[in-house]
Amino acid sequence: MHIDNFATGDSLLHRLDPRVKIVVAALFSVVVAVADRYGCLATAVCLSLTLLFLARLSLREVFLRLLVVNAFIVFLWLFLPFTYGGEKLFSIGPLDATREGVIYALLITVKSNTIVLALIALLATSPVITLGHALSHLYVPDKLIHLLFFTVRYLQVFHLEYDRLRDAMKIRAFKPGTNVHTYRSFAYLIGMLLIKSFDRADRIRKAMLCRGFHGKYYLLSHFELQRVDVIMLVIMMLLVSGMASLQWIILK
Repeated sequence: MHIDNFATGDSLLHRLDPRVKIVVAALFSVVVAVADRYGCLATAVCLSLTLLFLARLSLREVFLRLLVVNAFIVFLWLFLPFTYGGEKLFSIGPLDATREGVIYALLITVKSNTIVLALIALLATSPVITLGHALSHLYVPDKLIHLLFFTVRYLQVFHLEYDRLRDAMKIRAFKPGTNVHTYRSFAYLIGMLLIKSFDRADRIRKAMLCRGFHGKYYLLSHFELQRVDVIMLVIMMLLVSGMASLQWIILK
């Protein structure tokens, strides 16, 4: 597992102050999430693609991330067009798809992909540790920052533990299939992973308490806004404000 795949680079967005990127990403996501006007969404899509271009990321890696997101959206397309009320568009057997249902599913698809592209371009171009540092500067509660750090730190550990348990099952000639034995074996696997995770978390907590940890996140270095950071913040805020205007003011 490689969480910081996109964090290495020398593009404009890689060098941008992470506090600026977090603020812009949050505001952009909120505006896109509540938008339903075509002008606003078209502007958002163009802005996400522009950010992706500025970040100079591997399109193949970005496409793989989008596949994961759209794997869940596929289920919406299987149900929304046939359960959302409205004008009949087409039929598949006894099921009638409505025009409003198709538009609603398309709206969710566009929103989801637009937000994910923007978050990849803005947040994935900074290491997770740097983002946590920036969140602390933005006065996010320490407990949330600790939760972020521990989650990122031990995802890799738990993934290695999962691989170790799977290898142990393979050595014992386990072959997955569609039977009760397979389901029971995977249930045991998940149960053991949860137990080992709980035990490791308890040992880590005790080790931290022994070292004097009392819930405080200390900052040893600080960010400084550069001219390019201020310029990019102003430009991005104007663009997001323009999107909001297209949604709530101009087209009302």
